Amino acid sequence: MREAEPDTFPETADIETSSDSYAGRFTGAVGHWFLEVQAELTRSLLPPPPLSLLDVGGGHGQLAGPLCEAGYRLTVVGSSERCRNRIAPLIKAGQCQFMVGNLIALPFDANHFDGVLSFRLLSHCERWPKLIQELCRVSRGAVIVDYPAVQGLNRLAPALFDAKKKLEKNTRTWRNFQHSEIDQTFAEAGYRVTARQPQYALPMVLHRAMRCRRVSSVLEGALRGIGLTQRIGSPVIVKAEPTP
Repeated sequence: MREAEPDTFPETADIETSSDSYAGRFTGAVGHWFLEVQAELTRSLLPPPPLSLLDVGGGHGQLAGPLCEAGYRLTVVGSSERCRNRIAPLIKAGQCQFMVGNLIALPFDANHFDGVLSFRLLSHCERWPKLIQELCRVSRGAVIVDYPAVQGLNRLAPALFDAKKKLEKNTRTWRNFQHSEIDQTFAEAGYRVTARQPQYALPMVLHRAMRCRRVSSVLEGALRGIGLTQRIGSPVIVKAEPTP
């Protein structure tokens, strides 16, 4: 394991996503449903526990709880001590570990973990190709990330930004991705994309505006059932594995 660098790093987008303010976007029935969908799809891409997993920028705790509960040995790395606050109960209970480190120069040796995840980070990271390279470097197995895709109704995201900001209050700008650029960046790191799981056919801001978990769940279930979510859904959870 490499020694961690000081608590000042070139990429610190996870400080915002680890805050109580950001967590406020996922309160209420619809917010909890968002997290349940994310956790369920993520677990479907992972081999069964026990495995050692690294969650890069995971101080938001959206996956830490479900993964620890499922029996994975989890380490979370954040760019500041502030990123531990929302997962402090898990740390105190000995269910996961937390380290401060440079997200694009991770303080771990190559192939250190069975798998690596990074959620709510890629679209806010200026050096995202370097981030992907680091995720792949420290994993000896799968790497799983999420990203907003340039497809389907998510193409309307720029037009919906003002509405999203009014609903969420603290919305930041973000980057949408083409699948091809994600695939290429993983390939350059010696990985190949083996699975994609789009989460919603309809923009998340519309579900927040409807404020009805039951309606959102039924709508998305129907759209997934006819294959529309797989074709146009966003954000996308993608799994990449080492190239044979």
